[in-house]
Amino acid sequence: MSQNQNLIKFKKLEGGSRFQKIRKKGTIKKPLITIITVVFNNKRYLTKTIKSVLNQSYQNIEYIIIDGGSTDGTLKIIKKFDKKIDYWISEKDHGIYDAFNKGLKLATGDLIGFVNSDDILLKNACKYLVKNYEIHSEADFFFGSVKKHWGILHGYKPWKIKFTWGFYTSHSTGFFIKKKLIKIIGMYNTKYKYSADYDYFYRMIVMKKLKGVASKKNEIFGIFRRGGFSSQVNFLDHLFECTRIRLDNNQNKFMVLLTFMIKFIFNLKRL
Repeated sequence: MSQNQNLIKFKKLEGGSRFQKIRKKGTIKKPLITIITVVFNNKRYLTKTIKSVLNQSYQNIEYIIIDGGSTDGTLKIIKKFDKKIDYWISEKDHGIYDAFNKGLKLATGDLIGFVNSDDILLKNACKYLVKNYEIHSEADFFFGSVKKHWGILHGYKPWKIKFTWGFYTSHSTGFFIKKKLIKIIGMYNTKYKYSADYDYFYRMIVMKKLKGVASKKNEIFGIFRRGGFSSQVNFLDHLFECTRIRLDNNQNKFMVLLTFMIKFIFNLKRL
């Protein structure tokens, strides 16, 4: 590959309706929802993901796509929807959580959520979100029910966070937070390669003591597709990083060790 081709390949590209000076705003009755999709070389599912966001029954949505410099045709798909996407950017980044942080900094909505590039947001997801936002005005963040390959994840049980990460539904398609709280929690910690969302939730729930609510079980926000980024992480790498997250957040060391040993023993067959 020539030097000129390399320059073209990694050139920063951006687009969307913001460049036509179109800016959306929220109101008391119609809050603006920012949805962020992070993608890198995933043209196989991206079209379905984008359409699932654009075809929401609730329409006051700001859509942002962060591409990590894809070379497989992903960019061609993004450009196809250029006029319907509020803002998109394609450039090299430092991984998925660096891309999440870019999205958070660009978001202007009252509520912010992520829909990964191989997941689907169901048609009434944002409608259910706004309903819960109005009913639970005191809440800081929301977890919607999410369908996985084996069933429906439902509910939010913060008391479980001290010994398991299975206390919520899903980060992608299921989690939305009020924008004003981002300043309190901060960004995703990019030193964690696989599970920075766990660290984010720990800081949010345990350290900052923010309040969250879950949608009803039948209020399904989206479909989490098997085989994405989280599904490709080695078990031991994931376990060690999750343990490091707990220690870095000053959780009781005995509890951390006990949790580590239980998970290790129960997953010996996988090793």
